[in-house]
Amino acid sequence: MSIDDIKAQAEERMGKALSALHDNFSSVRTGRANAMALDRIKVDYYGVPTPVNQMAGVKTPDAHMLVIEPWDKTTLKAIEKAILESDLGVTPSNDGTVIRLPFPALTEERRRELVKQCKAYSEEARVAIRNIRRDANSAVEKCIKEDSLPEDEQRRAEGAIQKITDKFIAEVDESFKKKEAEVMEV
Repeated sequence: MSIDDIKAQAEERMGKALSALHDNFSSVRTGRANAMALDRIKVDYYGVPTPVNQMAGVKTPDAHMLVIEPWDKTTLKAIEKAILESDLGVTPSNDGTVIRLPFPALTEERRRELVKQCKAYSEEARVAIRNIRRDANSAVEKCIKEDSLPEDEQRRAEGAIQKITDKFIAEVDESFKKKEAEVMEV
């Protein structure tokens, strides 16, 4: 494996760590209703765990309400049960044709808890990125020894890997700042 391959692989893995961070952030509930909150909820649909958004239309009529309109009305009870069993923290109301999910406004204390949770997610991403950097530096070191390349080549490669790492860490910090502002917004 060449040094360029190692750098490209490290950048790809760091991109995946950043993507995982964004997935974690999307599951954190902010003050407004977001259809992405339902992405992790699976409904038992004829024995197959199916995401809610694949069996119903999800609408947001206002900032604090989600309306779930199943295409198959017989699945209403199953969707309601799956939402109740999830850790969403919202009680659905079923009127026979649609399910309404009212998202109450968050208290200051709950907002601070959510920011702590987001901070933990971003720290996990930073650690993952640093671990990828360590792996890439080890691979460069191994490549230098096997191909008997000069040490200054190793320093250049490690410097390039550090620049990639810094770029992704800055993206993690920026994502956290945006999410924190979104959660703390009243």
